Amino acid sequence: MDFSYKHSRVKQYLKEGRALRVETVINDPRDLDVARRLEHLPELQAKARQVNHRLLMIERAGQSCAIETALFGRISQPYAREGQRTGALRFGDPRVMALAGALSVIVHAVSGFTDKSLRSLVAGLLGADYTANQMTYDLRRLRLHGLIERLPHTNTYVTTPDGLRAAIFYTKVHDRVLGPLLSPDRPPAPQELRRAITTIDRVVADYVASARLKPAA
Repeated sequence: MDFSYKHSRVKQYLKEGRALRVETVINDPRDLDVARRLEHLPELQAKARQVNHRLLMIERAGQSCAIETALFGRISQPYAREGQRTGALRFGDPRVMALAGALSVIVHAVSGFTDKSLRSLVAGLLGADYTANQMTYDLRRLRLHGLIERLPHTNTYVTTPDGLRAAIFYTKVHDRVLGPLLSPDRPPAPQELRRAITTIDRVVADYVASARLKPAA
């Protein structure tokens, strides 16, 4: 794995076939909102380690993305606590699914994101107009549901462990399970499922023909 963010780079590889190694190279400290002076080196090192930690967290979530019933129930219902209320994040809602897909993008999950960068990605996945007011509302409900958090003294957000697991779960179930089942006659549905649907269609057609029933208009 090898990807870039602004002037910096994160690379992951298997070193000597024995150990997984993560290298984060920060060519410009300002990429992580750190000033360019030696006295800020400890802060830069801490933020680089956070990048490594979030990358490994993403990979763990991707390998085992099932979420417990309590988490699913909490985020799929309206949030109301201590006088704060916000809307639910219901599975299958087009805007929610676009948000989940955007939060699953690895560069945003590792480096964090702003409302501007997330909004452009959500708009692309949604394939429709997505206003700044909608983004503000969605950031609020993501934050109140505990799926994202804002880094102190910045306009940058990061996905929490619960947020990452929920986003990957929503995306994988929608794209890899429901998608093939709801469109079983074409890829990415498995070949076995497509053959079974073809057989069912043929048997039903033969049955209708033998009963001398006209197909519905």
